[in-house]
Amino acid sequence: MREELSTHPHAHRRLAAILAADIAGYSQMMGRDEEGTVRRLKHVRREIVDPTLEEHYGRLVKNTGDGFLAMFDSPLEAVRCSIVIQQSVAARNTGLPRDYWLQYRIGVNLGDVIVEPDDVFGDGVNIAARLEALATPGGVYISGGVYEQIKNKLVCGYQPLGDEKLKNITDPVRIYRVLPDPASFSGAARKRWPFWLPVGIAAAFALVAAGLYSTGHWPVGGRANLVSAERLPQAVPVPLTSATNDPARPPAAAPPAGDTANAAKPLAPPADPAPGVPTSAPQVAILAPNPPAARMIQTASGFRDCETCPEMIRIPGGSFRMGSDEDPSEQPIRTVTIAPFAIGLSPLSVAEWNRCAAAKGCSFVLDGSDSAPARNLSWLDAKQYADWLMQVTGKPYRLPSEAEWEYAARAGTSTRFWWGRELEPGKANCRDCGATQDPKAPMPVGSFARNAFGGADFGGGVAQWVADCWLANYRDAPSDGSPRTTENCRENVLRGGSWRSNAASVRPASRTHYDTGVRYPAHGFRIARSL
Repeated sequence: MREELSTHPHAHRRLAAILAADIAGYSQMMGRDEEGTVRRLKHVRREIVDPTLEEHYGRLVKNTGDGFLAMFDSPLEAVRCSIVIQQSVAARNTGLPRDYWLQYRIGVNLGDVIVEPDDVFGDGVNIAARLEALATPGGVYISGGVYEQIKNKLVCGYQPLGDEKLKNITDPVRIYRVLPDPASFSGAARKRWPFWLPVGIAAAFALVAAGLYSTGHWPVGGRANLVSAERLPQAVPVPLTSATNDPARPPAAAPPAGDTANAAKPLAPPADPAPGVPTSAPQVAILAPNPPAARMIQTASGFRDCETCPEMIRIPGGSFRMGSDEDPSEQPIRTVTIAPFAIGLSPLSVAEWNRCAAAKGCSFVLDGSDSAPARNLSWLDAKQYADWLMQVTGKPYRLPSEAEWEYAARAGTSTRFWWGRELEPGKANCRDCGATQDPKAPMPVGSFARNAFGGADFGGGVAQWVADCWLANYRDAPSDGSPRTTENCRENVLRGGSWRSNAASVRPASRTHYDTGVRYPAHGFRIARSL
């Protein structure tokens, strides 16, 4: 490709997403600690930037002193890559003094560029560089063209910054700031409110409340005249002792005869008595209805907790040796004891996800065949589904821990793959796993051989989210199979590899990680349930 570009009589032009990045305050850091700053920058490039670019199909065009320039076919991948780089670098900074933090500023633009063997040129590049210069340290700024391509495809917030006239660019450019945590947009917006606005709202609310109370419309003691009773849970009369730990109180005594002063001072506007009910009716508690009881359905392989619930297989308790010597992240190898639990027979399918979406338990509908594995899901999406399934069945559904996943995948084996030491066709869905496979998409769920526990698709297909937060190795990991979690977790663990992965990634011991709130086309999950 390089020779073709260099000998072509005309410039090679193409539409591309350009990512421009540099380190904020690099000159000051070099002045304080030149050798240490260069060493840290090299580590970040080698351990974070280069592998993240490769994972998101980006091409490193060149390093530019303290920054770099990269090109992508997809603006979606360019922004995903930017988010992962920023959050990975931020996680690395947490163990360092503030003066030693490396913080990238990143700009992403979609535009027509001239591609040379070792560089790219054009306004598409210049706009990305101008966005990078405007970005806050640790931030990602994108152009309006990028925003239009990705706005409904990432779990992100986008803060519009308006149209900006950029140096040497003819037309103004619309700019957005990417906010990986959607909740942070409302926080950013709040900072722009006038300081008196919340006070004014509170004062207005107080005046309205006082008016409602004085006219009897405020729900104190009785029925609220402004609220439809059809929207409220049913009020079930129960003695007060059933809702509190206090002993039952005797009914209030009537005022003495002739004591008209006290009789004329009710404590609150009384409710309209129902026909046939005495005025001194017992107090009531609002009881929320219980979720419908799950009806377990036995299947040939295991069970379902409802007719449309995922099929689960029972995993017996036991101990195994977790990890391997193939990668430092899989060490140290150690013995882990697992309690009995249940896990999905296969990764969640599109049909199973869309049932959650139809019930408003999941936030969007997936395209694709019903039998295809549900994919392009973040860890937060997987957690949302588990929470919904737990709510509708009343059963303790969740994501499996990393240890539970590996134990279920190995199914009593200790070899490199669950079926043996060598790769065999028909056992996994990966790039070089052999047999008939689609290089553009994963195979339908249940397409490959089951292991000794009866589980399918533990190798390839979609990489599967587990409950654990990502930590670089197993040092100090629990031996009881429980998940490892940390406060403000930025990345979670994925297991099993995908149809895009190589054979080494479909080993039961293989592990990788990705940003908690970012969706990726090769990521899905399977559900677990405590027994």
